[in-house]
Amino acid sequence: MSYSVSLESLSFSYRGSEKQALKDLTARIEKGTFLAVMGASGAGKSTLCCALNGLIPRFFRGRYDGKLLVDGRDVRSCGIVELSRMVGLVLQDFEAQLFCTNVELEVAFGPENQGLSRETIRERIDRYLVFTGLSEMRSRDSATLSGGQKQRLAIASILAMEPAILVMDEPVTDLDPMGRLDVLGISDRLREQQRTMIVVDNEPDNVAEADMIWLMKEGGIAAQGSPEEIFSNVDMLESCGVMVPPTISLFRTMGWPGSPFGFEEARALIVKHNLAVPRQGTRERKSIAGAAGQPVLAAKNLSFRYPANIKDSLKGIDLQIGEGEFVALLGRNGSGKTTLAKQFNGLLRPTAGTMLINGKPTASYRKQELARLVGYVFQNPDHQIFASTVKEEVSFGLKILGYDRHSIEENTARALAATGLEGYEEQSPFVLTKGERQRVAVASVLAVRPRVIVLDEPTTGLDYLHQMETMKMLKSLNSEGHTIIIITHTMWIAESFAKRTIVMNESRIIADGPSRDVFRDEENLSRASLAPSSLVRLSNWLNADAMEAPGLAEEVKG
Repeated sequence: MSYSVSLESLSFSYRGSEKQALKDLTARIEKGTFLAVMGASGAGKSTLCCALNGLIPRFFRGRYDGKLLVDGRDVRSCGIVELSRMVGLVLQDFEAQLFCTNVELEVAFGPENQGLSRETIRERIDRYLVFTGLSEMRSRDSATLSGGQKQRLAIASILAMEPAILVMDEPVTDLDPMGRLDVLGISDRLREQQRTMIVVDNEPDNVAEADMIWLMKEGGIAAQGSPEEIFSNVDMLESCGVMVPPTISLFRTMGWPGSPFGFEEARALIVKHNLAVPRQGTRERKSIAGAAGQPVLAAKNLSFRYPANIKDSLKGIDLQIGEGEFVALLGRNGSGKTTLAKQFNGLLRPTAGTMLINGKPTASYRKQELARLVGYVFQNPDHQIFASTVKEEVSFGLKILGYDRHSIEENTARALAATGLEGYEEQSPFVLTKGERQRVAVASVLAVRPRVIVLDEPTTGLDYLHQMETMKMLKSLNSEGHTIIIITHTMWIAESFAKRTIVMNESRIIADGPSRDVFRDEENLSRASLAPSSLVRLSNWLNADAMEAPGLAEEVKG
């Protein structure tokens, strides 16, 4: 049998650490396999990815034991050029691997360094820009792309080298749902070509089509098997910090037979066993969006165009957000979500129309006043972290705004406690995990106690447990009176926590209302490359407000 990858008692400890990041891994991956690797933060997933293409132990030093063979070759004996042809790696921090001056040059860089012909390079650029949906942006400066577009570009640049093994570390975190399907759908083509795809991802829906799943825990492989085998083992999933598919949780809670993965399987079992009867016809539905206070943000016929663009990034936006609301802002990559959010605190100013905070145009405020009113947490926390310790980072805004020493100490301590960062005060934020750095960024904004907190992809790169911790923290802040606005591509996050959902498409708002109503209209969502989670699709099909199975409506909507 031909193996693409063989691990033989592979162990690794980073220099200066006694803890094993990888612990005695022994496993094999057949050629043409789509392997998904899942597990909590710190389980060793990213370390494994870096070992596969030789970054470990060449770049990241430490104690390395055992063997990792790629196509029968020990990665430690392979040259960099040889490895680049064999293994392509899309990093979790995808922005770190983008450096060319425009999109087309970024995709061309790898094939050029492989010495391919001009004709071949051109053909690959065209093919993979079309595949990743970036063909109309080939001349754009990559720095001007949205987060999701940058992630697509990083994927395209690796695909263009056509490696025998494609390794992607959480490659779809910033992509809209349809974009995720497009990228992960390449597995079919790779199977036909006997090429291997290894993907780190903690969302069950994203890896449903995998041939094999590895569950990692504390540096080792805790379980391996098909998606059906892995996802039906609820106890193992929970012990590894991986989300249990919601439809499986639903069936267990209701005491129903089977462990369906996803909407279609769940619907088939419900019909087969007559577990619930979908109601036909119409019925008045009551949706609760939550009581909103006085408008704190208001956009009036707002449009915006970046200086180098010929098209508006926002067109005729009319919007009001009230005091104390919890709002999710959804849409495909490049639809204008982040551009709109940056209007809320004056990071960007309208080119037409008006953006109001408490009834006053943003242009009439001083920057310090805006910072007290609207806090903004960037998509990438590293874009706003710079201090040498966590405490200095969290207290920086307070110092700049002229708070007295006692208030600085009190507000900093409160923000650290709210974000679970007590005990981290003297640590450097740059040695923390992505999730911890995200919490530092939130704490630095929270310390100022702004009335509105805007968070761009607050759960990206976090495992399930940390996603839940982050969202529960935001829910608690909302209950204290803060207005919370999140930009997200994770549908279950919006469905579970946001009382109101706004959907954008092609620079305009195409839906705005109570989240339950917005997610009912699946056809409208599809216009924005969005789709509700399998549980909400099931709820829509069953018409959860009128279901005949006792308790099911509450479970589905909960």
